[in-house]
Amino acid sequence: MRNSFQHSDHAFQDYYPTQPEGLTVSSRRNLLKASLAGLAGLSVPKLLQARDQGGLSGVAGSGKSVILLWMTGGPSQLDTWDLKPGRPYMNRGPFSPIATALPGETICEHLPKQAAMLDRFTVIRSVDPRKSNHQPNQVMQTGNREAAPRVNRRGAEYPAIGSVVAKYHAANHESMPPYVVFMKHPTHVAWGGDLGKQFDPLVGNKAAVLPRYDLVGKPLNATSGADLFRFPTGLSQSRLGNRRALLSDLDRIRQGLDVSGSMDALDQYSQQAFEMVLGRRAQRAFDLSQEPASSRARYGNHLWCQQALLARRLVESGVSFVTLDLSYHTASGTWDNHGIPGGVYGGISQGLKPLLPLFDHLITTLVSDLEERGLLDQVLVIAMGEFGRTPNMGTQGSTDGRNHWPVVMSMCLAGGGLTHGQIIGASERDGGTIKERPVRPADLAATIYRHMDVPLDSTYLDPRGRPRNIVEENGRPLPELF
Repeated sequence: MRNSFQHSDHAFQDYYPTQPEGLTVSSRRNLLKASLAGLAGLSVPKLLQARDQGGLSGVAGSGKSVILLWMTGGPSQLDTWDLKPGRPYMNRGPFSPIATALPGETICEHLPKQAAMLDRFTVIRSVDPRKSNHQPNQVMQTGNREAAPRVNRRGAEYPAIGSVVAKYHAANHESMPPYVVFMKHPTHVAWGGDLGKQFDPLVGNKAAVLPRYDLVGKPLNATSGADLFRFPTGLSQSRLGNRRALLSDLDRIRQGLDVSGSMDALDQYSQQAFEMVLGRRAQRAFDLSQEPASSRARYGNHLWCQQALLARRLVESGVSFVTLDLSYHTASGTWDNHGIPGGVYGGISQGLKPLLPLFDHLITTLVSDLEERGLLDQVLVIAMGEFGRTPNMGTQGSTDGRNHWPVVMSMCLAGGGLTHGQIIGASERDGGTIKERPVRPADLAATIYRHMDVPLDSTYLDPRGRPRNIVEENGRPLPELF
C-alpha cells in the first residue's frame, strides 16, 4: 500500500539532482540541478508531460472548477441539514430547526445565513457513505468504495476526484496547478494514486501566508507558509534565471544525441514548471495581501475563512480543483464529535456548536462572493465529510456526542450552473437510514465529472496495465441537478 506520507516529489525531480553524472564526482551541473530541486513541492514537469500524454496537448481547461469544503471527521446530519424536531431528545439532539428560503424546509438554527439563502443551495439528505472511514478518509473524495486503506491494502491507489480532473481537464490556465489542497494532515485528503504522483495536489499551505492554530482551534498569533516562493539566501530570481539558461545550454549537448525528442519535451515541461513556480500569476493568486482590505475583512481572519478566500482567488486564476481541509487537529478531524470525556473534539453541544456559525459564515460568504464576481455558474462548491453520525446521542461515555455512522449522511452543493433550491432524498424518521433516493459516492464523482466536462467513460491503467474506470458502480450524474 502506498504510504500517504510519501508525497514529497518536487518540480525538478527529473534532473536527478543528487546523482553524479559522467566521469566527475562533483560538478557545476549537479550544483545547478540541486539548486533547482529545492525550489518547489510539486511535480510540475511530470504533470505537464502527463497532461500531454492524456490527449490534452497542453491546452488548459474550460474555466469550470470545484471547491470542496471537506468537513474532516464527519458532521452530524441530524444537527446540520436533516433535523428531526419531533423526535425524543436522545435522537433529535440539542439544536432547533429554523425556516429557510425554501418553503417548508428547515435546517439547524446555527446556520442562519445559509438558511436565508438556501434557494441557492441543494441539500442531499440521502448520501450512502458505506465503507467510508477517516484517516485516511478517501472513499468520498475518490468516489470509490474500495478507497479505504484501513481495510483494503490497495485503498490508497484509487485517485482523488481532483487528480482525475487534473489529468482529464487540466488547469484552466497553464501557469497554475490544476489541483490544490490546504490540509492539516496528509491523511485528510486523497492523492493521485494509480494515476501517478504527478497528479498529486499541490499543497497550498506551502505557498500562502496563513494564520496558525493549535490542535483545538486556539489561535497562536503567528503565521506560517509561503516557503514555495522563497529563495535560499543569496539566490535571487534573476540569478536563478541565469542558472536556468546555463542548464538549458548544457542540455542541448544531450539533445543532439536524442532522436526521440524526449529531451525537447522535458525542456518544454521544465520551462513551464519554471513559469509556474516563478511566474507572477501563481504568486499573486496565493498572496492574500493582493486582495482589497474590504474583501479580506468580509471573509474574516479565521484560518478556514482565509483559505476560502484563497480558494476563490485560485479558481479565478485558473486552478480547477481546490480542497479545504476544515480541521484543526491532525488526527481524525475536528468534526468527529464523539464527545468522549477528555477528548479534544467535544460532542454536539460542546464541539459541533462552535463550528457551525464559522462554517455558516464561510460557505455563504464564498458563494455570495463567487456570485457577485460572475463566477458562480463556473464554480461548483461542495460541502461534506466522510460519513454521518449515529441517530442516538451518547457514545463512549459521553452524553453529548454521536459516534461514526457510515449508513447515511447529508451534504450540500451550490453553483456550477446547476439547478439548485431543492432537497434531494430523505432519511427515515430517526435520521438513521436512507428512506428514498440513495446517492452513492460514484454518483457524486460522476456529477463532478459531468460539471467539469470529463468524459464519464474515461479510463486509466493500474500498475498491472489493466484499465480502470474513473466512475465505478455504474455511477450516474444526479439528474435533478442538470
